[in-house]
Amino acid sequence: MLKINNLHASVEDKSILKGINLEVKPGEVHAIMGPNGSGKSTLASVIAGREDYEVTDGNIVFDGEDIEELAAEERAHKGVFLSFQYPVEIPGVSVTNFMKTAINESRKARGLEEMPAKDMLKLIREKSEMLEIDRKFLSRSLNEGFSGGEKKRNEIFQMAMLEPKLAILDETDSGLDIDALRIVANGVNKLKSKDNAVVVITHYQRLLDYIVPDFVHVLHNGKIVKSGPKELAHELEEKGYDWIKEEVGA
Repeated sequence: MLKINNLHASVEDKSILKGINLEVKPGEVHAIMGPNGSGKSTLASVIAGREDYEVTDGNIVFDGEDIEELAAEERAHKGVFLSFQYPVEIPGVSVTNFMKTAINESRKARGLEEMPAKDMLKLIREKSEMLEIDRKFLSRSLNEGFSGGEKKRNEIFQMAMLEPKLAILDETDSGLDIDALRIVANGVNKLKSKDNAVVVITHYQRLLDYIVPDFVHVLHNGKIVKSGPKELAHELEEKGYDWIKEEVGA
């Protein structure tokens, strides 16, 4: 589904990613871990096509197509979803209206007609119930006055509505208490299938108690320096990242 080959990327002429190789297959959950400044969020942003990042070498193949020349919006229409560490607030636009617009724009990009209103309402009802989201929440302005947990739950709701092929969760656990973490993780787990894939970017192992990865990759200084099964996350929790740095001679 996703294949990244020798990916180098920079921001404002500063080299951040220095040769990333990664393959994510349908049905898999991959966790990307690493210390601050290692390039985790940059990797997420580059895959999603955010324009502040420049790819200087390598390529990103999604569903058999080279996508690094595509704009973020085009990648989203093809099924790439990125949850932001700090979601934007949009006063005056309700959660429901935002989702209606997003879904119909995506359908238009694929040559489909707008989703009929009754089907849209049915979909909203199903997904909000699945994620234990109060109907009043859906009429509020997008992220305005939302708590950290509400913002993250709203992003998982967006993910549920859009049904992406690849979901990238960038530090979704940031600032969440245990109850909010459990609700968000439960939503992600319900949305997993053999046809989609999830990349979870996190500092901490605790999220991976709820969203269990098939593979864990450690990013350091712009490169994946170690990969392993889910147990690697527990090792990192116990030892920190210094032993990884020592292993790679950093």
